[in-house]
Amino acid sequence: MPGLIKPTDMKRFLGFVKKEFIHIFRDLRTLIILFGIPAAQIIIFGYAVRTDIKNASIAVYDLSGDEVTRDLTDRLSSSEFFILREMIDSYDKVDEIFKSSKVKAVIIFDEEFGRRLISEGSASVEIIADGSEPNVANMVTNYTRAIIAEYNQDLNKSPGEGLILIEPEVRMYYNPNLESQFMFVPGIITIVLMLICALMTSITITREKEFGTMEVLLVSPLKPIHIILGKVTPYFFLSLVDLIIILLLSWLVFGLPVKGSLLLLMLITMLYILLALSLGILISTISKTMQQAMFISLAGLMLPIIIFSGFIFPIEYMPPIYNWISTVIPARWFVTIIKNIMVKGTGITYIWKETLILSGMTILFIVVSAKRFRIRLQ
Repeated sequence: MPGLIKPTDMKRFLGFVKKEFIHIFRDLRTLIILFGIPAAQIIIFGYAVRTDIKNASIAVYDLSGDEVTRDLTDRLSSSEFFILREMIDSYDKVDEIFKSSKVKAVIIFDEEFGRRLISEGSASVEIIADGSEPNVANMVTNYTRAIIAEYNQDLNKSPGEGLILIEPEVRMYYNPNLESQFMFVPGIITIVLMLICALMTSITITREKEFGTMEVLLVSPLKPIHIILGKVTPYFFLSLVDLIIILLLSWLVFGLPVKGSLLLLMLITMLYILLALSLGILISTISKTMQQAMFISLAGLMLPIIIFSGFIFPIEYMPPIYNWISTVIPARWFVTIIKNIMVKGTGITYIWKETLILSGMTILFIVVSAKRFRIRLQ
């Protein structure tokens, strides 16, 4: 009958499907894409994407030093949410401790806190949070308020006494309105520069090899180093143009100016661009086709930047193994530098360590990529 599948056709069809299964299971790269990447993503995102915090560092400035303030300080530091990093002795140190990124919040008790709480029935405690990370600042202040509210309930358990209330007053450093662009602009700069430099450089050089035009260039009067420099130089300057455009838009549209030194920001960005370009050259040496170069660049660079740079998901609240992995991700150090210069207005004094790490990584990638490129030419 018309429309019915004949047994012979079904047999051929099943044979064809079987052949496709055999081809899939013989190709390791296909199996990695089908099973490895989904498994890796669920494990990575399951631990990396956190909507809570644990062991956030805080500092306390206690001008009263009475039993109530000590008790409340112990209550905060003994919770699973906070670690008491430092007891500061001056209000001037609040700005310094935030610029050094040592703590997420500072708790301030005024003079005669306990006496005023008993005599007047209420006292206020000031909570100052680092607003350069809006999500973390929100969680830190909410958890602090919850602990204070629980402490208020314990204070008012005794019957027959008047209501006693500790009132938290919240203030945000650097970002009073907790605007999200303070978090996303540094991350966008990091991603865009890596995308242009590493991805485009790797594809450009791999394309010459794939189409067979690299040999033509090598027999020309140009030396190999001149060929590579000629390939990456346009992307170096185009990346700087993109940086200027992003900074102008963040200032004119979102009201986020560069609070620190613009010159320092440009110099360190040039260092990061050199690092990304050397990564692109390195990727081109291990890629045979443009598709391979694109896949390695996107899967090997973009995903780690988003997860392990710290501009979306705080690294310190991830499992320790993730913290160790993030130390070899250049974007982690660059995001820290960008945030400090743009949002906090700090100078080289507070970012020298991150700058030194980026410099070391840049030298390492340049040496390795240049060596591998010479080997590929032989």
